[in-house]
Amino acid sequence: MTKMSLMRAITLVTALLAAAVSAAVQKPFERGPAPSPEGEIDKLVFSDLERLGIEPANMCSDAVFARRVYLDVIGTLPTAKEAREFIADKAPNKRAVLIDHLLGRDEFADYWAMKWGDLLRVKAEFPINLWPNAAQAYHRWIYSAIKQNMPYDQFVREMLTATGSNFRVPQVNFYRAMQSKDPQTIAQMAALTFMGERAEKWPKERLAGMAAFFSQISYKCTGEWKEEIICFDADKEPDPNSPKLPSRPVFPDGVRASIISNKDPRQIFADWLINPKNEWFTRNIANRVWSWLLGRGIIHEPDDIHPDNPPSNPKLLAYLESELISANYDLKHLYRLILNSNTYQLSCIPASNKPEAEAHFAFYPLRRIEAEVLIDALNQITGSTDKYSSAVPEPFTFIPEEQRAIELADGSITSSFLEMFGRPPRDTGLESERSSRPTADQSLHMLNSSHIQKKIEQGPKLRSLLQGRQTAAETINGIYLTIISRFPTEDEGKAIAVYTGPDRTQRREAVIDLIWALINSPEFLYRH
Repeated sequence: MTKMSLMRAITLVTALLAAAVSAAVQKPFERGPAPSPEGEIDKLVFSDLERLGIEPANMCSDAVFARRVYLDVIGTLPTAKEAREFIADKAPNKRAVLIDHLLGRDEFADYWAMKWGDLLRVKAEFPINLWPNAAQAYHRWIYSAIKQNMPYDQFVREMLTATGSNFRVPQVNFYRAMQSKDPQTIAQMAALTFMGERAEKWPKERLAGMAAFFSQISYKCTGEWKEEIICFDADKEPDPNSPKLPSRPVFPDGVRASIISNKDPRQIFADWLINPKNEWFTRNIANRVWSWLLGRGIIHEPDDIHPDNPPSNPKLLAYLESELISANYDLKHLYRLILNSNTYQLSCIPASNKPEAEAHFAFYPLRRIEAEVLIDALNQITGSTDKYSSAVPEPFTFIPEEQRAIELADGSITSSFLEMFGRPPRDTGLESERSSRPTADQSLHMLNSSHIQKKIEQGPKLRSLLQGRQTAAETINGIYLTIISRFPTEDEGKAIAVYTGPDRTQRREAVIDLIWALINSPEFLYRH
């Protein structure tokens, strides 16, 4: 973008910000009146808000809902056609219909395999060192499990009890995707991932008792490059350099395990863990799913559960747990339940200034969209692509240009854009590894980099939009629907008309400035 074009675009941004003030009156982001509770989730949330004297936000508008649910469920923007058709649809149940449609789309598995890839540390390179073959196999198994809607208890059990080649039985990579193979590290990763607890903070005896379940895991190399066989070895001797573990494993609740001779203790631990009566297992995943969709956990942070960090709404968490158990750990049932609630569909504009409002879900919280989702959105809007490759692992890995960032299997394969915008290194399995904090480098890249400029000015989708025979108003509507999934307000339309002027020869440059302004707006960069 030239200096003159940058100055013109800043002028447009100023005009759009002024129009945004009147947008508060035109309300493109919400609809009234204030919602009433409809399901059990709403009853539990709204009664909690009433007890605290907190007014809930209004319901979000149809345009906001469409964009929100697309990003939250499949990590993908709606197309202009999809946004237009949803906004125009007059059916009273159209939100529920859209939710069901998105839960069935292929991108659902792509996006949630990315999220689970973060937690399960799917990464070829140091310090995890799965190596490319195993990382790809592990990701394919995670993707397939999500696509087939494998019950969550089965998903976890398969990882904890898997035996075999890390290339041919991908689930065993759970035991390789960590920075150490000693039993205490394995116990810490199992507690973090499946219980939401940081076991390194436990008393030493408690951690040692759980670690004993994993003390007889054997790692055996084969003749194939980087292949390992992971299995239970009843004759394995304790490592003399490791901390001494109890002769009999102890469950985290303090009960000693009864170990049958030659039976893999991992199976006994898995039986204990996934039992619906286990207070940790269902609570952890119910809280995680809520935090993924609502921006924060009922217990917050979702991977730091401990007695001194109680849930903000205990009855709500208990209800989600009971629903998940009754649905036989069908996670899509939980997604559907939350997404259809009025609580999820509240506006991001708070109706109360009380500091407790956020923790009690009185409004939908603003959140930066993930690095992978952002670059995919930019490529979808412009019709451009980005290249991803890694020359460090052996063999070298190159990704087809049309593959989206949310589909990247290996956390080692990245780009300067993804790293700049907070993609996690997948070293620890902590949610906090992913950074959503805005930085000056991010702003400068979006504002004035050749990378973004090339996408805007040369992207085939935007070029076809600019070269079409539409009227100026149709072009502007198409740009708004493509980028922020809504129509411009009346005042925004007026501001843009004044900016573009009557001269058609200047319209192309003005429209490019509009595109630039919109992709740099918080409305594009944030979930709202």
